[in-house]
Amino acid sequence: MIREFGPSEIWLLILGLRWTVLLALVAFVGGGIGGAIVTILRVAPLRPVRAAAVTFIKLLQGLPLLILLFLVFFGINLLGIRTDAWTAVAIGFSLYASAFLGEIWRGCIQAIPSGQWDAATALGLSFAQRLRLVIVPQAARIAIAPTVGFLVQLLKGTSLASIVGFTELTRAAQMINDITFQPLTVFGVAAGFYFLLCWPLSLLSIRLEQRLRGGVTAARVPV
Repeated sequence: MIREFGPSEIWLLILGLRWTVLLALVAFVGGGIGGAIVTILRVAPLRPVRAAAVTFIKLLQGLPLLILLFLVFFGINLLGIRTDAWTAVAIGFSLYASAFLGEIWRGCIQAIPSGQWDAATALGLSFAQRLRLVIVPQAARIAIAPTVGFLVQLLKGTSLASIVGFTELTRAAQMINDITFQPLTVFGVAAGFYFLLCWPLSLLSIRLEQRLRGGVTAARVPV
């Protein structure tokens, strides 16, 4: 039986949108924790530790996100651990975000002038103290804009979770299209929801980048 696209279908899309936002937040928090660990390992003084971090980043960045989701979803079950689609996609997206955020934040840390490291070393600070007290507070300001930009990509990437059966916005749109046979309307409304989510974040990222450039320029003006 073919149904007309109406308010009840829009409500189902909104319910799917809720899971899209929740998945993006979980992945961003999990990826932020993992990314912080990867960043620290990436700039650690021990070469084997840095090599392990580089291997993790290259491996995760070298895999298509969809393949990563398949590996996590089917790999966990092959190990004898029963898991649902929600857990699998949360783990998969968190790993994905860890690799990219770790590399973004590593670049921000290495953007800090080497003189800051030398000054902190001259004060007798340990590596952890140099990071926590001197380097990270400066790098955090640089990292805000690209981090927000990555969150936009993460939000859009959650649409791939539908492939493994997780019902988020895209999956909800597919299900509604199967009973309404109005793909242009259904996916048009879904695209509008994605736009309403991502557009403000994109504007925020651009604004933050402009403010950062303005701050850097002002700092170079001689007093």
